Order: sequence, then structure tokens, then C-alpha cells
Amino acid sequence: MSALSQLTQKPWIWAWLGAVSMWMIITGISGISAGGQVLSAAASFGTFFVIVATGQMFVITLGPGNVDLSIPACMTLSATLAMKFMNGDASLLVPGLLISLTVGLAIGTLNFLLILLLRIPPIIATLSASFLYQSTAIWSNRGLRVKPPEILGDFAVAKVLGLPVLTIVVLVLTLAMAFMLHRTPFGLSVSAIGQNIRAAKLAGIKVEKTRYLTYLMCSVLAAVCGFVLAGFSGGAALNMGEQYLLMSIAVVVIGGTSVAGGYANLTGLWGASLFMFLLVSMLNTVGLSAGFRLIVTGAIIVGVVAISGRKSSV
Repeated sequence: MSALSQLTQKPWIWAWLGAVSMWMIITGISGISAGGQVLSAAASFGTFFVIVATGQMFVITLGPGNVDLSIPACMTLSATLAMKFMNGDASLLVPGLLISLTVGLAIGTLNFLLILLLRIPPIIATLSASFLYQSTAIWSNRGLRVKPPEILGDFAVAKVLGLPVLTIVVLVLTLAMAFMLHRTPFGLSVSAIGQNIRAAKLAGIKVEKTRYLTYLMCSVLAAVCGFVLAGFSGGAALNMGEQYLLMSIAVVVIGGTSVAGGYANLTGLWGASLFMFLLVSMLNTVGLSAGFRLIVTGAIIVGVVAISGRKSSV
């Protein structure tokens, strides 16, 4: 088998090829300068997709039925409580971050308790709980948009040699997560559970503990993403997490992670994140309506899920 054939067998390559294709179309329509600006924006906004998708990827890898639909509400509640506490005061940045982390830990724990003790399917448990989290954010926020500390905003938009600092940080996070996934007992346990939960139990893997830590990690990453996104966008808003429900799942699936569980792909998350942002940008460039953009995006996601499902059943 040639090197090219081997490359095309990699599940992540198609997300990267899609991202490159979208960028070339945008550049061809709007010119090199606009293409460079769009690519810079993709690196910034795509970073937030990668953060939440990383946690979602671990959850989906646990096997069929595992998905966290509380990510948007977790982001909103985390950002709202942290920003309200700091109230723009840079000296309270660390306590604000600790509040955000606490929110993530609490939500991850509550999500898993609903799944474990009440035997509620994860998709129902996390969706139902998300209404509680979102309602708490609404009650706490009351429609106010509290500005973040200036230092947080500066960090969120800072660049080094034209590359967003946040992108560099998340790249390091991705490498750490790759090590965790492939080189630690926890990561190997997640994959084993997704491949065959009964065999994992027989092998001595603490299944419920691993599942709990996975849902906990997903919520913590969502909470941190909400915290940083509030700094990037100038404050916490009640609708700030809306697009991340669809994106957190789409990026995982398009990036090459198996919807049947047992196989995760971190490399594909970056390609899929850039692809999704550039796809929307391309549709905006050609002047398509918002409704049509959603139809195209949804069709792509359905197509990828269908293809992925067929491969997993072969």
C-alpha cells in the first residue's frame, strides 16, 4: 500500500482536507488578504471548539449512548458566576477561575449521579440537568453582561508571531490529552470500555469510576472554556454556549472519533474545528441565508455520522 493510500485511510485526514478546501474557496472568492484574516479567525474561534470537543470526545469514546448535552449550560453558568464574582477586578482572577472549576466539578458530579443512581440514559440525564444549570445562570445573571477583568480579556486575544496565545495553550493541552488517552491507565480504560464494557469489567477495570472521571473532565473543560470565552467576547451572556452543543458533537464525529465508541481521535478535532468554522465562513462569503447554512451544516454532520456508523458495523 502506497504512502498516499495509507494517508487516506486515516480518519482525521478528511477533516483537514475539508478545512483546506474551504479556505481555498474563500481565498479564491475574496483574495489572499481576506483568506489570511479568515484563517486567523478560524485559529481563534476553532480553539474554543477544540476545548469542549476534547471532553465530549472522551465521553463519546465510552460507547453508544454516552454524550454530554449539558456543555452549553455548563459554559454559561461557569462564566456567569465567575464574571459576576470578579466584577472586572483583576485581583480576583484566581478566585474567579476556582469558581469556574468548582462549577465544572459540581456539574460533572451531578450529571453522573443522575446516570448512575437513577439509571437515566446519559443523553436524557445531561439534557434534563442542563435546564437546571441554565435556569440557575438566568437567575444569577438577570440579563446583565458583566465585563471580565482586563487581564483575562488581554490573554484571550493575545497573539505571538501572529498566532493566538490561546491556540498555543490548547495545542499543549491537546498533546497532554493525547498522552493521557494513549499512555495512561485512565485513557486506555476509556477506550476499553467503549470497545466492550463487559470485557473491561472482566479485565478488572473500574468502569463506573472511569465513567465518572470522564464526565467530570468533560464538564471541567466546558467550564474553563466558558470562563475564557467570556474574556474573549467581553463578558458572560446567557446564549454564549448555544452553538457549542452542535459543534461539540460535530467536531468529534467529523474529526474521526467512532460514534460506536472505543476509538478517539485528537488530531481530527483540530481539522474538524477549522473545517466547521471555515465552512460557515464560506457560506457567509457566497451570501447564503442563515437557514440554508444550517441545512448544509446539518446535512454534512448527518452524512459523516451515517458513513461512520456503516464503517463501525463492518
